[in-house]
Amino acid sequence: MTHGPADTLPKGALTIAGALVLFALAATTIVRVGHIAPSASPVLLRAEEKVAPVQSRDLRFLDRADGAVVIQDATTGRIAKVIEPGGQTGFIRGVMRGLARDRRMRGIGDRPPFTLTAWRDGELSLVDTATGRNIELTAFGGTNRQAFAELLP
Repeated sequence: MTHGPADTLPKGALTIAGALVLFALAATTIVRVGHIAPSASPVLLRAEEKVAPVQSRDLRFLDRADGAVVIQDATTGRIAKVIEPGGQTGFIRGVMRGLARDRRMRGIGDRPPFTLTAWRDGELSLVDTATGRNIELTAFGGTNRQAFAELLP
């Protein structure tokens, strides 16, 4: 005796799955046809509200052979901080690992700096000057934000 799809799947489950697919298609169509604007990014909101930067610093993040990360001021060449392997700065390492991966995929080296900016509205952002990628650091909580804020002069 052979079994068909009607024998193996309950009719209710098929009805619910079909309803979910129809709902997804309807929602997508409404957004597309209705021209519903996406939520504004922090970058656009700051530009609209003319929020000025309070502090800014161009930094390079360089890997050392022993596993340490050297954070260098791109303007002066001075060392801003050295993150030793196993230190309590995993957030900085994690953020920079993701940005470095993006650069490697695009064939960009570590020479172009990253711009760290504290804004008048209390936000803190890190922009990759080579790719234009922007990370809003305040979104990751006070402790993680502070790890980067300490790199400002």
